[in-house]
Amino acid sequence: MIFLEIIKRELKIAMRKRSEILNPLWFFLIVITLFPLVIGPDPKLLSRIAPGIAWVAVLLSALLSFERLFRDDFIDGSLEQLMLTKQPLVLTALSKVVAHWLLTGLPLILLSPIAALLLSLEVHLWWALVLTLLLGTPVLSCIGAIGVALTVGLRKGGVLLSLLVVPLFIPVLIFASSVLDAAGLNLPYMGQLAILGAMMVCAITLSPFAVAAALRISLDN
Repeated sequence: MIFLEIIKRELKIAMRKRSEILNPLWFFLIVITLFPLVIGPDPKLLSRIAPGIAWVAVLLSALLSFERLFRDDFIDGSLEQLMLTKQPLVLTALSKVVAHWLLTGLPLILLSPIAALLLSLEVHLWWALVLTLLLGTPVLSCIGAIGVALTVGLRKGGVLLSLLVVPLFIPVLIFASSVLDAAGLNLPYMGQLAILGAMMVCAITLSPFAVAAALRISLDN
């Protein structure tokens, strides 16, 4: 199936260019490490602000990883070949998004225990953070894919990409922070998680169509 082959191709390419995968992860760990050094080792203070720090670090790390979504394929001409396959462009776009999440979102989730240790997070707060990352990082990948598809043909699209996608990240950040605030106060947060889940479903369902349309517009120009 072409869908799975594209995902395997992306994973193989990423293994050859490991620095592109590791740089966002190193950046995430550096940000998480610097905050305790600047603010101080007070566990209570760290546990209060840690969830926000973790999510800001995730957003910034995601921005570092977006350009490789379509940029390399556009430069070497393989993007046009992918668009000419028998598979609908919508499924091709979805496969690229899935591969991006596997290479960026999933590793960030796996690194969350280290972040919890560095930021003095309690177990229930760490679990809430993991749940928000599971639901929120796919939304980031979907939104980032739309932004990259719109700017892929531009020489200096990095700044424009940030301006396009960062405002769209704000709802995810708001509801993720709401979940973590409720967890910190030992309040129920399933309602906020349900909203994040709805956002994830909408993003996965609709974003491939937006990415496909954006790619056609970018390549036609």
